Amino acid sequence: MKKLLMAAALPVILLVAITGCAPGSSVEVTTPETNVQLTTPGTNPSVNEPAANGVVAGVIQGLWHGIIAPVTLIMSFFNENVQMYEVHNNGREYNLGFLLGVALVFLILGFSGRRWR
Repeated sequence: MKKLLMAAALPVILLVAITGCAPGSSVEVTTPETNVQLTTPGTNPSVNEPAANGVVAGVIQGLWHGIIAPVTLIMSFFNENVQMYEVHNNGREYNLGFLLGVALVFLILGFSGRRWR
């Protein structure tokens, strides 16, 4: 089962990694039934602009948003007002905190899963 999952996930991971390497690039994947265009993200127009409450999210908010990202992802499927990522952030520091928060969740899950084996 693990080999089948890896065989299915590996092409997707490689495609995303290749697309993410070149800034401003786009990749178009066309099959007979579907047409998918993958592009790299652009700049955030709301960087360093305060939100309605006057706050610009920093590294600590990014860390917290990364930790709760799996929960907010599921919540966003049912409530369109819930977002995973704060667009009113200070840029690199928020992104670093968000990435570290997501990594921390997966590290904790990985170590806790190892104990049960």
